[in-house]
Amino acid sequence: MNTAAIVPAYNEEKTIGAVIDVLTGCSLIDQVIVVSDGSTDRTVRVALGFENIEVIELLENRGKGGAIKAGMDHTDAKVLLFLDADLIGLKQAHITALLQPVLREQAAMTIGVFEKGRVATDIAQKMAPFLSGQRALKRELLEQISDFDLSRFGAEVALHHYVEEQNLPVLQVALPDLSHMLKEEKMGFWKGISARGKMYWEIIKYAVKINPHPK
Repeated sequence: MNTAAIVPAYNEEKTIGAVIDVLTGCSLIDQVIVVSDGSTDRTVRVALGFENIEVIELLENRGKGGAIKAGMDHTDAKVLLFLDADLIGLKQAHITALLQPVLREQAAMTIGVFEKGRVATDIAQKMAPFLSGQRALKRELLEQISDFDLSRFGAEVALHHYVEEQNLPVLQVALPDLSHMLKEEKMGFWKGISARGKMYWEIIKYAVKINPHPK
């Protein structure tokens, strides 16, 4: 099965290059697609500096769900890998660990969980691993979620809800020594706190929308 890596990115000029560099060197990846989700910094320019990748520039911010959908529309790959653009310490071993269970039909989706990285990101992922942005899955799974592009930051919640509802095999994969930049580091403390609050609000709002009466 051919594979495509989709990297949604919003103002990630400091880290996007290192992520692309690892992806383009991985033999399991057939196509790399970077989706700039309304970035106003040098994210697009940095991405365009790499050969053999596709860069999609969205002029308005659509959120993660919209960015991923835009990437999907530019590939026919049967297996998709999603990675955040602000990862620190990404290695090819992490990509292999995420992809192989799906390629071998051992799981419909894998979810990457940070381990032995930074305390703040490790704790956050152990508390809510289903919110991880690092995952591999079969394309057909995502095509069953009709309003995925409207989920914005609720993209991971939409995926989690669907696989639980369909009782599909999902495998959590440890990603040692991997972490990402905190919003407070990228944007400054108060702007970062505000952005984090907005993200969590959109996640909660979408979660309530798709499951208004949880058991």
